[in-house]
Amino acid sequence: MSLLSPRPAPQLPQLERPIMQHVDEHLLETDIQARFGYLADFIQFSSDDIATIHAAAPALAPLVPGLVDAVYHKLFAYDCTKRHFLIRNAGYAGELPTNLADLTVDHPQIQFRKQHLSGYLVALVTRPYDGSLVRFLDGVGKIHTRSAGTKELFVPLVQMNALMGFVADAFTATIMGLGLPRTQEVATLRAFGKLLWIQNDLIVRHYATPNE
Repeated sequence: MSLLSPRPAPQLPQLERPIMQHVDEHLLETDIQARFGYLADFIQFSSDDIATIHAAAPALAPLVPGLVDAVYHKLFAYDCTKRHFLIRNAGYAGELPTNLADLTVDHPQIQFRKQHLSGYLVALVTRPYDGSLVRFLDGVGKIHTRSAGTKELFVPLVQMNALMGFVADAFTATIMGLGLPRTQEVATLRAFGKLLWIQNDLIVRHYATPNE
């Protein structure tokens, strides 16, 4: 028999019964602003989270090139993700790579793509979270399908999910390496975690068939 008394189970706080809100589910599939608003409200992505993300910009900005290099190092580690760079990207007018074996990160098209990824990461931490940014985040998903950009380019959803998982972990590791006060570190991790969940939904929606 144990000499130690069993510890009582921790008690969760009593939650008040929520006031049920009406959600127009059709609107979630047809209006990107409504979809973003629903997601933000559900996971409590608030103005405080946005302020926390913006406050992190000075510390994160110098680290963007390293984040971009890490992403492309990972993409080049698999033929199924590297093969997409043999296709001309929308907006790129230079020479195309001809085969995977000879394609390096120094190729002009890869440099072009790296600039776009850098711009995306900077936008996350600097731009106001208004309708324009919501459309920008939605476009990140759309441009990797045949619905926008280059018709020949289609990145399978499993690869997009893998990439977002890698990016989320890279953000976590980067933020934890900044040496922020604990309270600020936790707030920053939670804010980016919520943001990337929203971004992932705005990617997945372009691969899904809405329910009737």
